[in-house]
Amino acid sequence: MVAAIRVHKVGGPEVLTYDDIEVGAPGAGQIRVKNRACGVNFIDTYFRSGLYPAPQMPFIPGNEAAGDVVAVGEGVKDFKGGDRITYVITHGGYSAERVMPAERAVKLPEAISYEQAAGMMLKGMTARYLLRSVYKVEKGTTLLMHAAAGGVGTIICQWASSLGATVIGTAGSKEKAELAKAN
Repeated sequence: MVAAIRVHKVGGPEVLTYDDIEVGAPGAGQIRVKNRACGVNFIDTYFRSGLYPAPQMPFIPGNEAAGDVVAVGEGVKDFKGGDRITYVITHGGYSAERVMPAERAVKLPEAISYEQAAGMMLKGMTARYLLRSVYKVEKGTTLLMHAAAGGVGTIICQWASSLGATVIGTAGSKEKAELAKAN
């Protein structure tokens, strides 16, 4: 049995429960991960509150985390026990351990802490999608970033600037505007 935070019914933070859960062995193509850190995102509150429908009840919130591989299922070639990984997947990050598809894991370099990885994957992948897939930002691009001091906004501002783009940002307060300017 391992500890997990679960939601048994939608509502405010008071519906979060601390439960012991059973985590099985990984199946074909899966890994079992001991989470060391998990990201906390607004989307977690959307699922908890019922704004977004949860896939099932009860569910474990948490879309991003980082930890260590403790077991691998049949056919998994890219990971072995002890590997440091990070991931983004719908739900399950608020647990001490979990089983997940190996294809969703990314090896975590030693230079990046579990906490850094768990707090940046979802935002980083969103930034990458917007800057490289939605529109290929490059030198000469002028970009308007709303919420430039937020998690995604900070990454986009830094990344777009490094690509040679002109970045114009908006922020909700003087303090946030200063943070955005610094990035």
